[in-house]
Amino acid sequence: DQLLQLDNELFLFLNNLGTPTWYGFWMFMTQKLNSIPLYAALLWVSFKQLGPKKTLLMLVTVALLVLATDQLTNFFKHGIARLRPCYDVSVNQVMRLVKDGCGGRYGYFSGHSSNSFAVAVFFISLLRPKKIWLPVLLVWASLVAYSRIYIGVHFPLDVVTGIMAGSFFGWLFAKLYVLMAHKFDL
Repeated sequence: DQLLQLDNELFLFLNNLGTPTWYGFWMFMTQKLNSIPLYAALLWVSFKQLGPKKTLLMLVTVALLVLATDQLTNFFKHGIARLRPCYDVSVNQVMRLVKDGCGGRYGYFSGHSSNSFAVAVFFISLLRPKKIWLPVLLVWASLVAYSRIYIGVHFPLDVVTGIMAGSFFGWLFAKLYVLMAHKFDL
């Protein structure tokens, strides 16, 4: 109970830091389709570094990675059934909801956070010799994760759990990718 109370207080502090001037930026960061240019660049770099066969395997691996993090997120959201801030009567009268709707009723844990960190950690592991990707991907994933608090649809604990789960899955699937590439002699 005390952890959840601290989470509520931290949410209200972070959520209320915002101003309407920044709404457009944070709404941009939270839209999944806005990540397409970054992911297209990662695909191009992967193709250049890995060649067509390994890139195809990488695409299949990333698809399975996102599927796995999505399913785990949904399992927890419905299993834990923690209300999103906009449905939680203890905070919804004093918070800012930036977007038109709140999304599903439950928010533990954040799918945006888990997916963005899963993909980031996967590619950081895969493109290790290209150190430029580390800060770019971590900053992008962090902005996506924080956007969920800013716009009012997730508590900080939802986001932190999503970051941890996504990072673990990204690392795990990067290891699986390397094993499969080796096994199939790609």
